[in-house]
Amino acid sequence: MRLADFDYNLPPELIAQEPAVSRDGSRLMVVNKALFIEHRRFPEILNYLKKGDVLVSNNTKVIPARLFGRKNKEGALIEVVLLRRLDLRCWEALVRPGKRVKQDTVLYFGKGELTARPLETTPAGGRILEFRYEGVFEELLDRLGQVPLPPYIHNKEVDPRRYQTVYAQHPGSAAAPTAGLHFTPQLLEKVKEHGVEWVEVLLHVGLGTFRPVKTEDITQHRMHEEYYEISDEAADRINLALQEGRRVIAVGTTATRTLESSSVKGRVLSGKGSTDIFIYPGYEFKVISGMLTNFHLPKSTLLMLVSAFATREGILKAYEEAVREKYRFFSFGDAMLLI
Repeated sequence: MRLADFDYNLPPELIAQEPAVSRDGSRLMVVNKALFIEHRRFPEILNYLKKGDVLVSNNTKVIPARLFGRKNKEGALIEVVLLRRLDLRCWEALVRPGKRVKQDTVLYFGKGELTARPLETTPAGGRILEFRYEGVFEELLDRLGQVPLPPYIHNKEVDPRRYQTVYAQHPGSAAAPTAGLHFTPQLLEKVKEHGVEWVEVLLHVGLGTFRPVKTEDITQHRMHEEYYEISDEAADRINLALQEGRRVIAVGTTATRTLESSSVKGRVLSGKGSTDIFIYPGYEFKVISGMLTNFHLPKSTLLMLVSAFATREGILKAYEEAVREKYRFFSFGDAMLLI
């Protein structure tokens, strides 16, 4: 499969620059297994859920992972995006412009209460940074950092709280699991009253999710590892549903990747680990039988993942209709239910 096979035409004005007025105020495209398309509002998702279904969401929390500092205290401006914590002081990060940051460079943030020096370059083109500070790192990050909104969102006045799900619990992500942004506490309550189980897993979203594909042969692309956790209780509830033939529906691509990477012989294993699973057409899903997702960037691994679930032709057809119907795309955009 070629990278060009996953391209589509998207008018720039359809890229959502801000969230809907209310979280559940977005539209919902429903695509069934016969690729029949329906146009709904997001709260109508209840009409497509059955008693006994299990919705599996990712309860990660976006951290203020974007830092702006200066090289050697008063030098050039440097941007750092934290991707993954390695130990108490070291992080894997993206550094821009990276070529300016040599091994002996010291990066200064704020008034110098937080500094960092590069230790090495990663295979993915990032840096390992060792931070120096006094006090609590998370408190410094809250004060000095910014929530890293995607680069295609040019509206910098967006409330960063709208780039968190209402059920976000565990800090560690550089980007939000955006399929869950549509749920309100009230809608979550209605889902549970409907007889649908709500199960949470964890995957800290990093470079693996949003790193662009640069190889024309997509099978040559290598995903970056991302940390995940599945509790014993979550695994037991999902496995019971699978055993009883009930549907397991993933809320988003990160929940999908977490479940599929932890599946062994038809069961989801609990535990902690890292996943670099890359799902593209030809992949046979082992756990999920449905997926809630947003509309993804052309040529992205996320578009390839949903194409694996509903066929490339089916997804591209749905995206063409979404463009015709002027759906809103990407992180703050509308939703799609594949079921």
